[in-house]
Amino acid sequence: MAATVHAFPESLEPARQLATRLGLELSGVKTHRFPDGESLVQVEPRPGLAILFRSLDNPNTKLVELLLAAAALRDNHARQVILVVPYLGYMRQDRAFEPGQAVSQRVIGALLARHFDALLTVDPHLHRISSLSEVMPGLDARSISAAPALGSFVKQADDVVLAGPDSESAQWVKAIATPLGLDTIVGEKRRLGDREVELAFSGIAKVAGRPVVLVDDVIASGHTIEVAARRLLDGGASRVEVVTTHCLANREDLDRLHRSGIARISSTDSVPGPAAVIPLAGLLADAIVERGWLADKP
Repeated sequence: MAATVHAFPESLEPARQLATRLGLELSGVKTHRFPDGESLVQVEPRPGLAILFRSLDNPNTKLVELLLAAAALRDNHARQVILVVPYLGYMRQDRAFEPGQAVSQRVIGALLARHFDALLTVDPHLHRISSLSEVMPGLDARSISAAPALGSFVKQADDVVLAGPDSESAQWVKAIATPLGLDTIVGEKRRLGDREVELAFSGIAKVAGRPVVLVDDVIASGHTIEVAARRLLDGGASRVEVVTTHCLANREDLDRLHRSGIARISSTDSVPGPAAVIPLAGLLADAIVERGWLADKP
């Protein structure tokens, strides 16, 4: 079965890298925004397997365009449509914390399951859910870790301590540090609001005079990372860098983080931006091949 990678304009470069890894052609998805906010989506008709590539940061408009593109691909002879969504938004709200709240994870998961034959993402922000199969029942959904790509990036540093800002980050810290034999330290966080946290590191003496790399799966506003970096610098760290899977922070937030003493912020290319310097194409391509989604490709 022939296969093509279809990508939206903001995703063309990482999609091109993925297509090259898989030996497939790349086709751009065209979009037009009408004055009333509606989107017109146009795909290049191709038979066979369609791999649709787009991250769901700023997801509200992107979701509608994604569903329109999937429908257009099927209307134009695509036999299967696989969604490669390096950053999968709407995964944090997995239950109603107050009466009347929508459980967005369940809603969006079911929506994507109805429109795609398979889905591949990277480090989704799951809390009380252990796998995507619980979020998207009946869909061949696969989640992979960016840890190998982050580890390859981190191993260039000497005598580094790997740090996580809170218990949620501990899994990524361990996954990166273990094969590299690095020292680690993980903070304890108490959230006081969307933009206010208290944070402390037990055993912080080990960072004295040494460079530290802070690791987390997502940087949104960056306030947790900012507090963590200040604690580490106050503890004697010679330098603090940040490595993350998904960087959603805007330019203003990144500038604030640099002013707080963080020397460098690096992320994968799951979301376009100035920090996106770690490519995911190799991991994504390996996962697609391993899953057998291209098994019938001539």
